[in-house]
Amino acid sequence: MRSKASSGVAEDLAMSPEALNSLFSLCIGFALAGALASGYQAMVQRPAGFGLLQAGVAPMTFAAVPFLVFAAPFIIMRNTLRGAKIERRRFQFVMMATILAGFWSLMSGTFFVMTLRAAGVLA
Repeated sequence: MRSKASSGVAEDLAMSPEALNSLFSLCIGFALAGALASGYQAMVQRPAGFGLLQAGVAPMTFAAVPFLVFAAPFIIMRNTLRGAKIERRRFQFVMMATILAGFWSLMSGTFFVMTLRAAGVLA
């Protein structure tokens, strides 16, 4: 017989609804960032980057800001992983960039999920 103290493995590993919602927002944020950056690259035949902001004061620069807000996690991770291979960046730098990209993805994913809920797309 099992005692109450030794519950099943599935019960011990259960996620709270808040944690599951955060994980969903994190995944949606990274997926949205990857889709935006890949779509941009498919359209203009060059990868998206933060250099889009260096065009000076122009309508294209202002249009790039909302795009980069949501595509930034993908761009940060792509540049970080490429730099880790090519430039032999230290582990600490790669870890900090990963944390930054993850937090940014969580925030943009949360905003996107909240927008979908407000529009009635998600329950």
